[in-house]
Amino acid sequence: MAPPVFHLDPLPAGGDAAILDGAEGRHAATVRRIRVGERVLLTDGRGGVADCTVTAAARDVIELVVARRSEVPAAEPRVTAVQALPKGERSELAVELATEAGADVIIPWQANRCVARWQGPKIDKGVQRWQGTAIQAAKQSRRAHFPQIGELHTTAQVAELIGATVADGGRALVLHESARAPLTSLTFAVPAVVLVVGPEGGIDDGELAMLTARGATAVHLGPTVLRTSTAAAVTLGALGALTARWAEPPFD
Repeated sequence: MAPPVFHLDPLPAGGDAAILDGAEGRHAATVRRIRVGERVLLTDGRGGVADCTVTAAARDVIELVVARRSEVPAAEPRVTAVQALPKGERSELAVELATEAGADVIIPWQANRCVARWQGPKIDKGVQRWQGTAIQAAKQSRRAHFPQIGELHTTAQVAELIGATVADGGRALVLHESARAPLTSLTFAVPAVVLVVGPEGGIDDGELAMLTARGATAVHLGPTVLRTSTAAAVTLGALGALTARWAEPPFD
């Protein structure tokens, strides 16, 4: 069985001792019941990984010694998922699935047809919930690079992001059920990809025109229409197969 992954930032150097306490220590010692002598991997969420052995375990803390440090390279091309706000529990589900599928950045988008509305204090709370969900999903899926959660974006801000990405040699995709181009018809020898996922009600014509005017390509994944909470993850899976993003084995 692969060793469990926990988050610790900053990471200690090879040969140094480490202490995992707080929420992570409680999860390791009480929930996972990690014991002396077991192997544990620590990551700072930015590619750093420490291979450790547990030297002591108490109720809410474990002590470790670092056998070796390593750096896991980031996947290429870098993928930013712009996710229109889903409603209810599907909001966190979308982030969880996109994280497991490898999104490097996840940006919440207040699209015109979103039922969910983040306003006032809800904006910070929503971003914080997405951050917490992303961290937990990243550890569960054994990622050394945790996704960044961006600020809530308007359609105009998403269009600016697309324009900047395309100007730097990247590619931008808008998932749309009426698109004529399949995702598999495109090439991805680019440094970065922006993936735009609309709300359950779809991207309206004005939004689509604004995004494509800045260089985005409207694409479809196939004959079926996916829900907004699963579309990013499915597309990231396709990008993993169409690019070198899945060429590296899981870290261990």
